[in-house]
Amino acid sequence: MRASVILCTHNRANRLAAAVKSAIDQDENPDTFEILVIDNASTDATRSIIESFGSRVRYVHEPRLGLAHARNTGWRHARGEVVAYLDDDAVADAGWLRAILAAFDRPRSPGCAGGPVRPVWEAPRPPWLADELLTSLTILDWPGGPHAIADLRTEWLAGANLAVRRALLDTIGGFAQGLDRSGTRLLSSGDVYMQKQIAARGCILWYDPAIAVTHAVPVNRLTRAWFRERYWAQGLSDAMMQILEEDLRGHPLRRARAAVGEAARLLARPHDVKTLIHTGEGAAEFRDHCFARIRLGHVAGLAGAV
Repeated sequence: MRASVILCTHNRANRLAAAVKSAIDQDENPDTFEILVIDNASTDATRSIIESFGSRVRYVHEPRLGLAHARNTGWRHARGEVVAYLDDDAVADAGWLRAILAAFDRPRSPGCAGGPVRPVWEAPRPPWLADELLTSLTILDWPGGPHAIADLRTEWLAGANLAVRRALLDTIGGFAQGLDRSGTRLLSSGDVYMQKQIAARGCILWYDPAIAVTHAVPVNRLTRAWFRERYWAQGLSDAMMQILEEDLRGHPLRRARAAVGEAARLLARPHDVKTLIHTGEGAAEFRDHCFARIRLGHVAGLAGAV
């Protein structure tokens, strides 16, 4: 068993079938890979959708709500050497899995690999939505052809389209708790934090445009209110990553000092403070407002909001 394709889902029965079918329809020998769907405490028709695919898809129920729980349950139940994560509202290109396995067959085999996540807009893109905000919608398409990612501050692999060696996930303990979606909470960055751990072990993070998926951009995410909440939650996520990296849990004084330092950095940027008070109407103004909300959320997270 070379690969395990893993789809983690929570109450998305209306979208799940297309994602599963794209995994089944891969132009790869079906004997070389399995498909697992991790039902993360769904209350809709998820189970019946999966059972309609018969024995080709393995159903696993994870009652603890949270994407990190679901992702960890996935790799722990997997039998493949490589686990390939696909979002439940994404559709993989026919050659997606073949390109993933080719990446891991490279002479310098990577620790993880991924590729572009291209949008399927379910409503027109708003005029106030700047290019710099597109990654918050899990839209990702780095230039330059296949390459190793050198700096996770500028490029990264998206969890919607991410493959990792199962043994490596076992080594690092999987995806960290406290990050990523849980119900309606918009926390994120569990995929990025995992990539930081992998890179710290000297492993390659490989990006290949051939490892391609499309991903739905639903109407309810194309509002200013959603983006404000998403970027506030990104600040909370950044705070949680700092807490994990600097081992601040259980150290309230060190955490308070970190919060004060982050607040001082925010106050030292008058433009950020101004844009938090007055958003503005244009794309550039709203972009700056969203980025400032990351800094504000980071302070709040260190101060105890996560």
